[in-house]
Amino acid sequence: MKQVTLLVLTNFAVLTMLSVLLAVLRVLGVIPPDLGLSSYTGMLLLSALMGFGGAFLSLAMSKSMAKRSTGAQVIVQPQSEVERWLVRTVQRQAQAAGIDMPEVAIYRSDDMNAFATGMSKNSSLVAVSTGLLSRMTRDEVEAVLAHEITHAANGDMTTLTLVQGVTNTFVYFIPRVVGDIVDSAMSRGEQRRGRGPAYLLIVMVMQFLLGILATIIVRWFSRYREFKADAGAARLEGADKMISALRRLKTSAPPELPASMEAMGIAGNVGALFATHPPLDLRIAALGGATARRDGTWGG
Repeated sequence: MKQVTLLVLTNFAVLTMLSVLLAVLRVLGVIPPDLGLSSYTGMLLLSALMGFGGAFLSLAMSKSMAKRSTGAQVIVQPQSEVERWLVRTVQRQAQAAGIDMPEVAIYRSDDMNAFATGMSKNSSLVAVSTGLLSRMTRDEVEAVLAHEITHAANGDMTTLTLVQGVTNTFVYFIPRVVGDIVDSAMSRGEQRRGRGPAYLLIVMVMQFLLGILATIIVRWFSRYREFKADAGAARLEGADKMISALRRLKTSAPPELPASMEAMGIAGNVGALFATHPPLDLRIAALGGATARRDGTWGG
């Protein structure tokens, strides 16, 4: 409930900020007087509805979509020693992290990967691939599970939804305001009969460019939260286990999660500005540096 409240409050804050900005631009004369603010209010509400609505819907459907796209089977009654161990490990880590027991699932894939998703930290799903279970040691699997539990405990899915919703709202709204301003300036002194071709061109170009910028921002946050999840796993299971797991991932083939789920996995796309995950070497170095600082063997 707290996370849903945060989502609503963020939406309201964005609407308020943009409304104030529009009023200031009107007073300064940037927005021509003949462009009524009432029409922008409706446009702003529609932009926020589209921006946050789509992101919130994806969050609400995240668990069912993840199960369907990966074929993950939730462990209801453990049928093997491995399944019993998985459930016990997740239960222990969830208690240590202060969250409700997530659903635990296994999906078939040769790829060494795992993911966490869900509407809230107390209604989450943690899934691991068969490739990860067969090719990692139990200590390494425990570290990966702790990484995913930390994602759930930090509410990363909700926060990512907020970031996506805010950027979506700007992508929908700002190009239309700028398009109106430029189109009005170009037709000043002429009788206006609706928006001219300049408006449509500016909206298309700006929406494309702002869409790229929005993606960069969302991917940056995705990379940032991976460092936080690694640190959380180190607290729950020890840095050595997490470092060993990350080193093992370096021997894995490229991740096979669907593109829409790459940001959820323990490993993912690492291509520069649009990367969902930082390079494994940087993640290992960050954990090594944190361990050295705690031991007093490096840095201040």
